[in-house]
Amino acid sequence: MTDLSQPPPGGLFPQALPAHNPDDPVESAVIGRLAANWTRRASVKKAEPDLDDLFEEGRPDYPEHLLPFRDHPTYLALDDTVLRRLLAWAWVAFNKNVMDNEQRVVNPGFALIASGTFRAGFDESVAQAVTQAMVDEQYHTLMHLNAIAVTRRRRGWRMPESALPLAKKARRHEERLARADHRWQRDLVTLAFTTVSEMSINAYLDLMAQDDDVQPINRVTAELHNRDEYCHSSISKDIAATVYRSLGPEHQEFFVEALGDGLAAFGANDFTTWRRIVELLGIEGGEAMMRDVENEPGRALLVQDYSGLHQLCAEIGVLDDVSFDWQSVTVR
Repeated sequence: MTDLSQPPPGGLFPQALPAHNPDDPVESAVIGRLAANWTRRASVKKAEPDLDDLFEEGRPDYPEHLLPFRDHPTYLALDDTVLRRLLAWAWVAFNKNVMDNEQRVVNPGFALIASGTFRAGFDESVAQAVTQAMVDEQYHTLMHLNAIAVTRRRRGWRMPESALPLAKKARRHEERLARADHRWQRDLVTLAFTTVSEMSINAYLDLMAQDDDVQPINRVTAELHNRDEYCHSSISKDIAATVYRSLGPEHQEFFVEALGDGLAAFGANDFTTWRRIVELLGIEGGEAMMRDVENEPGRALLVQDYSGLHQLCAEIGVLDDVSFDWQSVTVR
């Protein structure tokens, strides 16, 4: 396990901006727009291409194979315009899911760690690491906002993310907080959901980052975000394990129960959001289509790779105690 009292050379989170390849025009454009928006002055040696100039009209905005109703007759009968708008809305929802999670779950969890809420023997290097991670998450949110804005401009469709419900993962987190009777329970719920989020978001982002057929800006946005999250995942795993070992039996049991709830929420397809998109598009027979697919076996999970979370649960000895079907997902 990582020695959390001694940060590695260069710090736990040495990157001020997500690592990128300056020779890749799409990556450079995403980072250039990010830097310009964040600081209002981009220090670059040469002019970078504008994101809008890299938009490819003929590319889909979202991988069609990820739609939970991709083989349903109602979906297959959609005309091309409605189909393209649905895929654009799916891309907006993908980003909103990330942003809701970062702002409503992860940053509050990092703030608890940084403030010393969990008395697990952490020194100032951990507070520094998670505070840097919180800055990373703000960059990520802006990156996803930029990507949505380009899609709106180039497609000519308004598609406000405010028209969509709070993402399932953040919604479930809020439901758990509302049910908690004590402050320590709310803190452990947030730590559990933050841990699951930071250790599963790589698999979620990979759904877009590894698809060469989608809009290049969309793919690269997910890829750049993902590079930072590999570091966050490692530190989140070690922090969760250290906190768990510092807890008493009652608190450990509560944390494990919340972890299982988080595992179920973070990998699931958000049918509430899909139903809202279908409603916004006025798809005839859309509600019946959603009813058909919502409870169909094999469509519940979107994220399949739970390797890191499986390793964490094994490391702290709770694999058999977590209420989660490990057989339904991929673990390596």
